[in-house]
This record gives sequence, C-alpha cells and structure tokens, in this order.
Amino acid sequence: MNYDVIVIGSGIVGLASALKIKEQKPELKVLILEKENRVAAHQTGNNSGVIHSGIYYKPGGLKALNCIKGYKMLLDFCKKENIPFELCGKLIVAINNSELPRLEALYERGIQNGLTEIKKISGDKIKDFEPYAKGVAAIYVPYTGIIDYTVVCEKIAEIFQTRYNGELKFNHKVTNITRTNNETKVITESGEFSTKVVVNCCGLYSDKVAKLTLPKLDVKIIPFRGEYYTLAKERVHLVKNLIYPVPDPAFPFLGVHFTRRIDGKVEAGPNAVFAFKREGYHKTSFKFSEAWESLTWRGFQKVMFRHLKMGFGEYYRSFNKRAFTRSLKTLVPSITINDTVTGGAGVRAQACTRAGSLADDFLIYENPGVINVCNAPSPAATASLAIGETIANVTLKHL
Repeated sequence: MNYDVIVIGSGIVGLASALKIKEQKPELKVLILEKENRVAAHQTGNNSGVIHSGIYYKPGGLKALNCIKGYKMLLDFCKKENIPFELCGKLIVAINNSELPRLEALYERGIQNGLTEIKKISGDKIKDFEPYAKGVAAIYVPYTGIIDYTVVCEKIAEIFQTRYNGELKFNHKVTNITRTNNETKVITESGEFSTKVVVNCCGLYSDKVAKLTLPKLDVKIIPFRGEYYTLAKERVHLVKNLIYPVPDPAFPFLGVHFTRRIDGKVEAGPNAVFAFKREGYHKTSFKFSEAWESLTWRGFQKVMFRHLKMGFGEYYRSFNKRAFTRSLKTLVPSITINDTVTGGAGVRAQACTRAGSLADDFLIYENPGVINVCNAPSPAATASLAIGETIANVTLKHL
C-alpha cells in the first residue's frame, strides 16, 4: 500500500507528529505503525504523569522552547477535548545550605524561561505548602500539573483516525526500511508499505530503526529503569502535591521525589538504574544481546566510570528498601519503611554518544525520505504537541 507519510511508533511523540501532519495537510495519506497492540505501551504509558513547567531547562535550548510552547498547547488541547488535568504546583526543596546556590540558579533559570509566577520560599514557610516536607528553602512552581498521558494518547489517536481519516495499525513490528529513488519501503512482520517519507519515533528502539538507513549513527539508546514506590492509602496525606529535590546538574535525572498522580495515588521515586533489557520493567528483566550491546558501547563505558559512585548508590537503593526510604526521608522526614509499597516502573530511552555524553536535548536526524527522532527525553510528553509540530514541518519539507 502507498502512503505519503508513515510514522513508526504510537507513543505520544509519534501520535502528536502524525496529528500535526494531518492538521496541516489533511489530504495526505498518513499511517502509524505500532509493534504493540495499543498506544502508549512503553515510555509514555509508564511515566509519572507530570506536566512540566520548563524550569529546569537551559534558556533558548530545544528542551526549554518546546516545553514552554508544548505546555500551552497541551493545556489548550486538554481543555478543548475535556481531558482531566490539574495544575497543582510543586515545591523544589533545598535540604541543606550547600544546595542553596543551585536552588538560586534554578530560580534564575525559571525567570529567564518566562515563569514569572514562581516564588522563593523560606524554610519555615515550606509547611504552608507541604506540611510534612522539610528543608532550608524552596521554590514554588505553580505551573506544574498532573495528567494521564495514556488518556491523551488515546484521544490523539481517536482524532487522527476519526476526524482526519488517518490509519493506525497495531502488531506491525518494523524489520527493515529501504530507500529507492523517491520511495521508501517499510517492511514489517505483518506486511510491507511504501511511502514518500518515514518518521521514526520508536523511543527505546529509535537507534535500531535509525541504523536501518543511517548505518554510521554515532549514538546509542541506553535504557535506564526508574523504579517507584507508592504511598500506602493511609499515608497519602503526607504529600499534598509534588515535592522535588534540587537536581544535580552532573546527572541527567531529577532525583527521588514525590508525585501525586491524577488518580489520587502518590508515587515516591524513581531511582534510576541501568536496565539490562530495553523494555526491562522489572529487576530481573534481562536480555543478553541488549545488555552486551549497551555495556560494550564505548560512550556508555565512559559514562559509567564517570558516575560509578552514583550508579552503585542507585542500585543499592533499588535492592534495599531501607536505603530508598532514607532518600525519601530527606524531603519528608516522617516517612517510614512501612509507609510505601512497591509501585510501577518505567524505562527511559537515553541517547548516549560515542564520546561519552548523555544527550540532554532532542536529537532529530534527517536523511532523504527519512526522519529519525533519536532522543526525546523528559519533558517530551509535556512538549509532545510542539515537538510534533516541529517534526511535521520537517516532514512536509521532505514532501
């Protein structure tokens, strides 16, 4: 079958890209291919459901620009389509004086990104926002919200198909992509499709799919599992909304934090450990070929040696609930080991360069007839409609 555009992957970035293509050019024949039997099966459906404000990201960078623009687009979309969300706000808490310079830098970054309503909070005022939290100072970010991104994906998929006559095929795992003249052929386990342009939004396997047309791709996706605990029902009162630590700029994760979800549950976590399988959601998940490929990647070896102490600490917390609880107690001292039960987990697709850096921004590679999105880290869900618009604009140039 012949198409104008084929998008591979029905996570939120793939869905948003397909929708934005259709919004701009409804007459185009667009197909989404998904290897699973549902949308949002991996990163999107296993994240913490936070609507990010953009406070963390370097002013002027793709992350900041897309997050702030995408934030507004997401809220407008949810209001229009009656998707539940809540702008509950969050606290970023400095637990000791050594973190105050980083907290101040974060505040200045937020102001530069246009978040003029954020507030500095003194240590004795923290309890006005979070009665059980403790620290020497904090930033209150009223823009932050909570949502169920799977619900967002399901609505985008519905609109794409019913309003724009787009096609979405499940259980179609891509095995090869070939390019001849002005036509690209996408081969799946369930059939072959021809298209003018293919857009790779495959998340945890985006590098694998990219290498089908870019054999010299110099980045590799390294999977990191984030493991959560959930507060017991009788202890959810300990957290009103969201409580975050001051992030370590040397590490690409935000640290253990508390998140109230849209369903009322409160998650505690995540820690961040190397996953021995790309879709490895459990401690015992293991796939030799994928683990070997990651561990022998020169770039990741450099990352491991650079963050060896922190990496061991994350693994220690992964297997030791008491150590995990100690991390939680730095923000909410009254938390005990009996207040949490094992929760879910998500796996983050982190692009790692051969030179040994963890890509901190979006990576989009273009080839004739092929667009590869090889790094779409947090806040990709928040920024998805803005990212989708960018990808749509790139795609239409190829047509």
